[in-house]
Amino acid sequence: MPSSCTSTTSSSGVVAFSVEAPQLEDVERAEEASGKLASQFLDDKLMHSVLAADPKTIEHGKLIEEAFNHSIGTFVPDMIFANLIRNFSIARQLYGETMLRLLTSYSPNYLQRNLGIPEFRKELQKAITERIEQMKQQGLLTEDGSIPQKGVELASIVVYVEELDRLIAHGLLGQKGIKQHAAYGEPGVTKPFRRGDRYKDLALRPSIRRAVVRGHRQLLVQDLQSREHQSKGTMHIVYALDASASMRGKKLETCKKAGVALAYKAIAEKDKVGLVVFGTEVKDAVRPTDDFGFLLQHITQITASRQTDFASMIRKAIELFPPGHGTKHLIVLTDALPTVGEEPERQTLEAVSAARAQGITISLIGIQLDAKGTALAEQMARLGEGTFTVVHDLEELDRLVLLDYYTLAAR
Repeated sequence: MPSSCTSTTSSSGVVAFSVEAPQLEDVERAEEASGKLASQFLDDKLMHSVLAADPKTIEHGKLIEEAFNHSIGTFVPDMIFANLIRNFSIARQLYGETMLRLLTSYSPNYLQRNLGIPEFRKELQKAITERIEQMKQQGLLTEDGSIPQKGVELASIVVYVEELDRLIAHGLLGQKGIKQHAAYGEPGVTKPFRRGDRYKDLALRPSIRRAVVRGHRQLLVQDLQSREHQSKGTMHIVYALDASASMRGKKLETCKKAGVALAYKAIAEKDKVGLVVFGTEVKDAVRPTDDFGFLLQHITQITASRQTDFASMIRKAIELFPPGHGTKHLIVLTDALPTVGEEPERQTLEAVSAARAQGITISLIGIQLDAKGTALAEQMARLGEGTFTVVHDLEELDRLVLLDYYTLAAR
């Protein structure tokens, strides 16, 4: 919270300032206000359980999140157990290590060493069945093991809280250089300070410069300058996520959380964020919105498919942006070249040119791209007048997505 500022003026016209520290209740109100972003659509009991760090609830939400990341549509205990027994190596790839650990309470390596023991098999089958039954009793799974809306909401809360904790821990929410919005706007030209102007808008360097030019040895009221603010308007951003087969698992999980980071920060700054999920075709699309909860649910439910169609994704993104002028920006995350169409690369570049003609800029973040993929991505970013970044460490992804947003806002 910003500190409050008071001033007194002496008989000689010298201004003295004093700053009061923010009160604890102000901090609590700020935390409550930011929390409203997450609670605008979510089950309060689920939210409170996660925020209170209830381990079982968090584990159940994480299980559902992992199911989406690994394209698992249902939890069927007999099928999961059979897959583990039949070929553990394939099952490990299918479900992922986190999901196996949460389902069974054992590490994957421990499972592999003990699957040949009959008594352990019985214990394992019982553990998987009990876990899934608990989730059904909580309404997080249906009787056939599919994921209902309540399960989606719990997974969304877990994704949100995990990413927000990470952003706060790494200081990624307080980047400098981002333009201010609406009534505050972008700092513009200076003008003489008048009664009613906000003290936080004082322009100290121009004020001091004016005092020096006038030969004043002290800063007088008539020397003070303040900055006028010019609203930059709402930015519209579409987050395009490649959900092809190669993104399955950790890549998809990390990209989702980077999307949550972007949505959280941009919507808090009064901008709007949309979504395009693409594989062989466009799988999901959300127009730029300020409804964080709605967007969060769509991000959480993303699953991987097969191939990659860039051209269709870009054409769909063009449709999502509002007409007219203003900042319109597309951020594309991918780990591969386009593979759909007779000439996918040419069609992709044509789609980029069409987007730019509509006033849309395009940035790309390539995840472990090869040389050929890097060359195409560089062409796309150059045509789209955006930026291109290659990510080798997935832990850096949310920072780079936010950096692209901060760079856009600072233009």
